[in-house]
Amino acid sequence: MTLDMVPKGQEVVIKSIKNKNAKIYALRFGISEGSKVKCIGKIKNGPVILRKNHQEIAIGQGFAKEIEVEIHK
Repeated sequence: MTLDMVPKGQEVVIKSIKNKNAKIYALRFGISEGSKVKCIGKIKNGPVILRKNHQEIAIGQGFAKEIEVEIHK
């Protein structure tokens, strides 16, 4: 599943980030492969809002489609 398909309120683990620019952007905020994040909001045809620890980041739709995730159990 990709990040753009994650429902609001779901915790996921980042499995892979395909796009180099998306990987660099995510790393600036401490998000990398293996990170656990929570989807706290989605804007229709807009960004996915994530929370890691007490920090929030908005990931654009284009980048979100390049990030593979799996549901955290």
